[in-house]
Amino acid sequence: MNTVHGGPLLNANFQNSNLPNDNTSNHNITPSRHPLSRMDLNLFRIFAVVYRERNLTRAAEQLFLSQSAVSHALGRMREQLDDPLFIREGHGMCPTPLANRLWPDIEQALLLFQQAMQRSTSFEASRDIKQLTIAMNDEIEPVFLPQIVQWFQQQVPQIQLHSVRIDRQTLRSDLSSGRIDLAIDIAQPSERGIAHQLLLRDEFVVLSRPEHPLAQTGLSVETAASHYIQAEHIAVSARRTGRAVEDFLFAKQGIERQIKIRCQQYESAGRIVQSSALLLTMPRSLAHQVAEHLEIQILPLPIVIEDLELHLYWDRGKNLEQQTLWFRQQLMALLNTQQPVE
Repeated sequence: MNTVHGGPLLNANFQNSNLPNDNTSNHNITPSRHPLSRMDLNLFRIFAVVYRERNLTRAAEQLFLSQSAVSHALGRMREQLDDPLFIREGHGMCPTPLANRLWPDIEQALLLFQQAMQRSTSFEASRDIKQLTIAMNDEIEPVFLPQIVQWFQQQVPQIQLHSVRIDRQTLRSDLSSGRIDLAIDIAQPSERGIAHQLLLRDEFVVLSRPEHPLAQTGLSVETAASHYIQAEHIAVSARRTGRAVEDFLFAKQGIERQIKIRCQQYESAGRIVQSSALLLTMPRSLAHQVAEHLEIQILPLPIVIEDLELHLYWDRGKNLEQQTLWFRQQLMALLNTQQPVE
């Protein structure tokens, strides 16, 4: 049996067996002259990955093939379709007009093949789920990961669960190659090939010591806002530089906070708040868990800004993959028990 990386080749041999045997009307229609008469369907899968990545090196990594094997496959397809399909442009590959015309139908056809294969096999999470690798930011891991571990171990006790730091620059290739299964991140412009779904929408609150002026009762909105702006703050971000999420939202209103300390995790920030006059701004759903065992208060944010949105990200090509679908359903169920998405 012919194989590509351990998988069976899918050969489409269209023999025109249903055409009438009329040499006069069909003498120009023969299997050898039809461009799809002996087209290996694996070539379409390679075409799809190259089209999405626009780079042979990244495509080869995702396909677990050598770059020369990918080039050879494209060469076969170019010869059969009589078109270059991709033209080198800088460090990438630019699709030709024919490639752009072919792409929507090829993408849809591959999804239909995937759907057919999924329907041909039964799926049992207790039997088929072995491992889940999920990427998220350092800020939310201490809060979300324990919940995720507990939830999935209840559903599938034998699961191996890995949490890794999200890398937005390589997110698309990480998802499509299977290095990670899912990612949780704030709302970001989605790249080609990445699907996403709103996972959680949450308002921001403020954590402070009970003695802080902002924590005093009876403050007007204007006074509370003034205390907040004049105070010193902790910013939580996994990045070395740049604004925290809430500071992007404050900047839209022309507000700039005085950042005294910058750290990577909300739990660390909460402990600093307990022993200082600093304020910590964070999503409400995370704040309750951070403040649970600390002598700090959760206060309304006195300045109205947009809510935080966390999204779930996955490879669009795995929309119909039963394991990916099951993972998504479980995470949505888990987060809905914590705070419904409005």
